[in-house]
Amino acid sequence: MSYLGDVKAAPEQDRVRVFDTTLRDGEQSPGISLNTAEKVEIAQQLARLGVDVIEAGFPITSPGDFEAVQAIARQVEGPVIAGLARTHKADIDAAWNAVKDAPRPRIHTFISTSDIHIEHQLKTTHEDVKGQAKAAVAMARAYTDDVEFSPMDATRADVEFTAEVCAIAVAEGATTINIPDTVGYTTPEEYAAHLTRLYQLVPGLDGITLSVHCHDDLGLAVSNSYAGLQAGARQVECAINGIGERAGNCSLEEIVMLLRTRRDVHGLDTTVDTRELARTSRMVSRLTGYSVPPNKAVVGRNAFAHESGIHQDGVLKERSTYEIMDATEVGLDSNAIVLGKHSGRHALKDALEQLGFHVDGQELRQAFKRFKEIADKKKQVTALDLEAIVSDEMRERSESYNLAWFEVEAGTRRDPLATVCVTLPSGEESQAEATGDGPVDAIFGAIREAVGTDADLRRYEVEAVTEGTDALGEVTVVLRANDRLASGQGVATDILEASARAYVRALSNALEGAAIREAEEATADAAAERTPGP
Repeated sequence: MSYLGDVKAAPEQDRVRVFDTTLRDGEQSPGISLNTAEKVEIAQQLARLGVDVIEAGFPITSPGDFEAVQAIARQVEGPVIAGLARTHKADIDAAWNAVKDAPRPRIHTFISTSDIHIEHQLKTTHEDVKGQAKAAVAMARAYTDDVEFSPMDATRADVEFTAEVCAIAVAEGATTINIPDTVGYTTPEEYAAHLTRLYQLVPGLDGITLSVHCHDDLGLAVSNSYAGLQAGARQVECAINGIGERAGNCSLEEIVMLLRTRRDVHGLDTTVDTRELARTSRMVSRLTGYSVPPNKAVVGRNAFAHESGIHQDGVLKERSTYEIMDATEVGLDSNAIVLGKHSGRHALKDALEQLGFHVDGQELRQAFKRFKEIADKKKQVTALDLEAIVSDEMRERSESYNLAWFEVEAGTRRDPLATVCVTLPSGEESQAEATGDGPVDAIFGAIREAVGTDADLRRYEVEAVTEGTDALGEVTVVLRANDRLASGQGVATDILEASARAYVRALSNALEGAAIREAEEATADAAAERTPGP
């Protein structure tokens, strides 16, 4: 049965636009460093999910960010593609040049309106902030009709001053005004009152789109976003799995399912294909290295699990006794068996296309080789297995360092000894061995020796992709090297192999990624000090 009834399109005045900032605000989370190919992969999945706007990045910050935003603008169809920009001319020029090839480009510009930011960060005056906002929106409108403006830290600012700045932005042609709760400070009641007051103070605000952007520092991001929508906003800014600066952003899957499930109360809805939520969540988790907590609402492993005997009894009799959503409606039914060990290349390609992966040529040959290796060790290969395999192969091709092979000698009567061979960026192979407290520790030590660097392990997690003793193991490693946090993931039926893959990738992200980013940032606008954004 459907727990949502017949889902009909909401009237336009009740439709909430979903603005996804996973690739901008989400990627600013510590330890996340996505390359261009990974960002495009996520953006294409966001398009399948049906978001209205993808904030693809902050183009001025580095040539790498610019390249990624430009690639998304050129390759991803459907959503509006937005680039973030401060009120500097160089920022706005960079944002436009990055998004201009998109069928539906947007420039999103911002400046703080709170006294604490104006005095301590911007070191300027109220009049200058108004002048910068006016000039920035006018410059952006000269490029495109779709311009969004954000008064950063608005919820800690004087509402009358924020209203003045927003009124200037509206007069200059901004088509969306976003009100950020930048540090997650406000409460739902305060946020709703703030937006209500802005509607009263800003002429023309009721004729354009009002947006909400809430952080989760006090655990209120979803609640505040919901309160803002009830107060009249019709765009919600959010991120997959709630990732983002500090404690993160409003979780896309949570706000979307809140609107869809309780539409009977508020009448609001989105056009998101909720059946893609779980797969989008898993993809972002794998590519960022940020695992999803088991008790995470909507997409966590326990979201539809029942341990209590009373709950189990009720669900067996009638699922709606303890489930307010159907797992199939958020895409948690995708663990169906799709292939076996005798399946051929055509069957694999067809199964991957059903999952949204379009591979051919060398990509298909490599995926098929990996599939056969897994199929020989597993009785049944599921959709979740295929997602993990393909994502793992995509990361393999993007690494600066790659695991060639490893061997481990271990037992209860001797210290484990690991020998590894790592392929270096030059194509040469480097071999080393090390002992450790256990086989995983020995492997990590040998990899460090082979690469010739040191690193501090911060987190090591192992999860099964599916159920059963032959399940694929997914390992996440977070480490610090060269004063940078970096993460890596590996997938294999052998946990030691998955661990080695994850560690090599984390090292690669920390060392190579850091070097590239530092070189890029050195070439960026020297006068522009990077600010986090709304």
